[in-house]
Amino acid sequence: MAADAIIETRGLTKEFKGFVAVDACSLRVRRGEIHALIGPNGAGKTTFFNLLTKFLTPTSGRILFKGLDVTAKGAAEIARLGLVRSFQMSAVFPHLTVLENVRLGLQRKLGTSFHFWKSGASLSRLDARALELLETVDLAGLARTVAVDLPYGRKRALEIATTLAADPELLLLDEPTQGMGREDVERVTLLIKRVAAARTVLMVEHNMQVVATIADTITVLQRGRIIASGTYADVSRDPLVIEAYTGSADAQLGGSP
Repeated sequence: MAADAIIETRGLTKEFKGFVAVDACSLRVRRGEIHALIGPNGAGKTTFFNLLTKFLTPTSGRILFKGLDVTAKGAAEIARLGLVRSFQMSAVFPHLTVLENVRLGLQRKLGTSFHFWKSGASLSRLDARALELLETVDLAGLARTVAVDLPYGRKRALEIATTLAADPELLLLDEPTQGMGREDVERVTLLIKRVAAARTVLMVEHNMQVVATIADTITVLQRGRIIASGTYADVSRDPLVIEAYTGSADAQLGGSP
């Protein structure tokens, strides 16, 4: 595995009863980059993410993370190694405060995750770090707000904060701007750039403007296969990519660098 790659797949394949959802994909994600995985609906993007985070078992191929073959490891082992994922739908505890959500994400470091008899006050030592993470995602001023009362875009920011509580080296974001209005998209785009300053980000994203703005490298999937990889300028001019999105190699791909 190349020294600058934090994660690499070699011939990664996933079949479902004869249907090949991910077809011999070999991908390298370099340390310190924002790497976007894009493609039309049904291209295999989420299946690929599920393979990386061990929610699915590959039919064949290998996954290497930080030089270690993790193909046979489970989801919890992968997370402990520093590969942590968010999901398409916001996944926070709705009736806890913003601060309490992030504090729970930090609790595993105390070794008290299953000490249900302990008072919640015993977690107060985590408040300072939780507030630091909330500051990172511009939620410190809403620390005492109950999560259910947050606007959708702020809930996604809270989910990213709870994900950061696991101190990931590689952060996987699955459709981080899905369902957002323009203002929230812009806020979350800036947030992703901010959190990527200290870690590697691999994201599935449908919004081409977001991809064009922040992605260092873009990989395009079509029918489970990688058809292009490079900068936005490179892939946006690739005839195979244009045809995959528009049905015509003479059209243009949306977004701007």
